Order: sequence, then C-alpha cells, then structure tokens
Amino acid sequence: MSTLELDIAAPVSTPIRSASDVSRLINAGGSATSHARVIVLLALGGVFLDAYDLTTLSYGIQDVTREFGLTPSLTGLVSSAIVIGTILGSVVGGWLTDRIGRYQVFMADMLFFVVAAIAAGLAPNVWVLIAARFVMGLGVGIDLPVAMAFLAEFSKFSGRGNKASRLAAWCPMWYAASSVCFLIVFGLYFLLPEAHAGWLWRASLIFGAVPALVIILVRKRFMNESPLWAANQGDLKNAVRILRESYGIHAHEAPDAGEPVQKQPPASLRVLFQKPYRERTIVASVMNLCIPFEYTAIAFFLPSILSQFLGAGVFETIAASLALNLLFALTGGLLGMRLAYRHPSRHVAIAGFALQFVALVALALVGHPQAALGIGFALLMLGTWLFAEGFGPGAQMMIYPALSYPTSIRGTGVGFGRSLTGIGSALALFVLPILQARFGTDMFWIVAVTAATPIVFLLAIRYEPTARDIDDEAAA
Repeated sequence: MSTLELDIAAPVSTPIRSASDVSRLINAGGSATSHARVIVLLALGGVFLDAYDLTTLSYGIQDVTREFGLTPSLTGLVSSAIVIGTILGSVVGGWLTDRIGRYQVFMADMLFFVVAAIAAGLAPNVWVLIAARFVMGLGVGIDLPVAMAFLAEFSKFSGRGNKASRLAAWCPMWYAASSVCFLIVFGLYFLLPEAHAGWLWRASLIFGAVPALVIILVRKRFMNESPLWAANQGDLKNAVRILRESYGIHAHEAPDAGEPVQKQPPASLRVLFQKPYRERTIVASVMNLCIPFEYTAIAFFLPSILSQFLGAGVFETIAASLALNLLFALTGGLLGMRLAYRHPSRHVAIAGFALQFVALVALALVGHPQAALGIGFALLMLGTWLFAEGFGPGAQMMIYPALSYPTSIRGTGVGFGRSLTGIGSALALFVLPILQARFGTDMFWIVAVTAATPIVFLLAIRYEPTARDIDDEAAA
C-alpha cells in the first residue's frame, strides 16, 4: 500500500485544547451508528423510571390504607414521602452530578431504583414502605439532573435531534410512562387471582425495578461519561477517548492545550444567583414553581374534576383520564419535540402558557355543565390544557435550565429547579383540595393566575437559551 493510500485510509484526528473544542466537534456531528444515541435513550429510560415511580402508588394508595389500617395523616405521609425525597435528592444529586461526574451518579441512581422498588413492594409495615418511598424519591430527584445533563451533552446544538429537541423528549416520555403504569395496573388487575388482589399495588411497585435492572445490565457496553464534563475537569485525554467510543470522532489532545477561554464557574447554588445567570435562574424558578401547581390542579386531580365537576362515573372517569392523556398530553409532548427543534424556547413557552390560561378561564366560566354540549366543551378545554402542557411548559421547564447553564453547573441548575418543582407540587397537594372545597369550579380562576405569571417574567427577561451554545465559550 502506498503512502498516499495510507493517508487516505487513516482517520483525520482533530486537536482539542478545551471543552469548547469538544462542544464544536459534537455539534459537527458524529458517526451515524454512535453510542451517543443509545446513551440518550438510556437517559430517557431514567426519566421513564421517574414518572413510573411517581405515578404507580396513586392507583394503589387506597389498598395500602386499607391493608395497614392507616390514619389520614399516615396516608398523607406515605404519599408525600417520595416528594420529600425528590426535593432533597434534586439538590444533592444536581451538585454531585457536577462534582463527581454524570456516569457515577447515574449508575448509583439506578441502584436506588432497584432497591427502593423491591423494598416498597415487599414492605411488611407502613414504616418500611415510607422509608422505601423516601429512598425512591431520592432516586427520582437525583436522576432528572443527570438525565438532563446527558441529553444536553450528548446532542448537537442545532439541526435534527438537537439539544432542545432531545430535552423536550422528557415530556412525552413522562406521559408515556404514566400511561404504561396505568396499563400495567390494569393488566395485573385481571391476572392476579381475586384472593391475591391485595398484591396489586405491591406487584406494580416491584415492576419499577425491571427497567432499572435493564439499564444496569447494558451500561458497560454503551454508557460513558460526558466528554464535556471530562474536558471541563481538564481531563482532555479522557474526553478524547469518549469522543472516539461514543461518537466515532477521532481527536487528540493538542500539545499546547491550556486553560479554557473562560474559567468555568464552580458547582454551587450561590453561582446560580450571580451574573450572568441570575435572570435565567429567576425565569426558570418561576416556571418550576408555577408549572407543577398547574399540573397538580389539572393532571393529578383530573379524575376528581371528571367525577365531581362533570358527574362522570368510575368507568367513565378512568376511560376519560387515559384518553385525555394519550390523545392530548402525549400528542402535545411529541409536537413539543418538533417545536423545540424549529422555534425559540421562549416563544414556545409563552404560547403554551397563554393557551393554558385561555383553557382555565373557559373552565372557570363553564362551571358545572349539565348539558352534553357543555360537558363536551369542558372536556375539550381539559384536553386543550393537557395539549398545551405537552408542547409548551412541560417541555420547556427542562430545556430552560439545561441550556441556560454551562456544563460545570448544569446539574446544579437543573437540580435546583427540580427541587422547586417538588415544592410547587407539595404546595399544590396541600392547597388545592382546600380551594376546591371552598370555591368549586371558581378554583380555575386561581389556577389561571399561575399560568399567566410565567408569561410576565418571560416577557420581562428576554433571555433565549437556544440562541447560542452555552458550552461553546466563544459562541456564548
């Protein structure tokens, strides 16, 4: 073989000097058969686990109460244990994701899911169940920051399948997992003998360990550390290895590699409230507080709305809840991926919040409809809200923090926002039943305020997270 032929056959190796160079290589696109796509799917698998574990006991809490003879306060503690764990896990997990790396946190997180799911399903008493659900919440809280970091850092900034589009994929994955949870419970209902019907909630909880075990089994072949995180730590040699293994990109550490163009901020909550991140943190925080309040009011209490306000029976309530989620919420989430690929996040978020505001005002005005036309209109407005949640706020609540902060504080930023989401959910779970009992359908007026509030902040603070690649210092 001639020297010319050897030159042609040898892959071109690109020198890298900083994390910005790594970002540019990823943005230029890797191999079509790269492991990066599998890593993205594994990260979304983590999101699936989050949604499944948060949803599953909502269908079995009455059986748990009956089996253990719980008081209302203990029932509330069983339900809230996972939320409390999520709030704590989000802050700690986000910080650890930035301090020790994405890979180690993700792998430890999967063990949380396995142990907690099995322990909860086999719980001999309520205290073991509460402890297991708390540990499960820690896993959920830890997982979202690291999953969002993987989605952002193993994706190109622009083009099809870009960072925003893959981050938006968390929303339809969430709705798909919730639907799968319901279908599993539904299937177990028919499979389990009537004498063992009390095992329904236990079996559905234990099943949550299965996807986590699958991820653990395949991790050695496909999973890798984020090359951007490695480069930010000054480990360019490891970043080169990951680029080759996960993307098929050939690179080498430049002999004159030095400090990055701009020193990366340390992983700290305090940094989120300093320039230039303060305004971004404010917008993301408002969204992460308001979105779960809205979501709890409509999506979580959807069966209650259908039965109390629209007079639906048990079968109609179950069927309508599943149909609304599949036809509107999941469809909206899939559209959100396409919108994130084509349009600025800020515009999409404003459009989603505005449509939700209109739907909530309409629900407040229609009140308790008696005629079939009025009930149909109310159902349409509920579907409209779920559709808007899927393509707008639901997708953007992860895109905003993940693309507003650089690699060095991305986990911390997403984790902080996720903890606020937990606080918003906990507040809604406590306040909304009181508002519903006192105001009835006028409660929708109050919920509409939480849809309008983020619009004000998005209009006032005009930062667009998809305008520039925050990981490419020169561009940012």
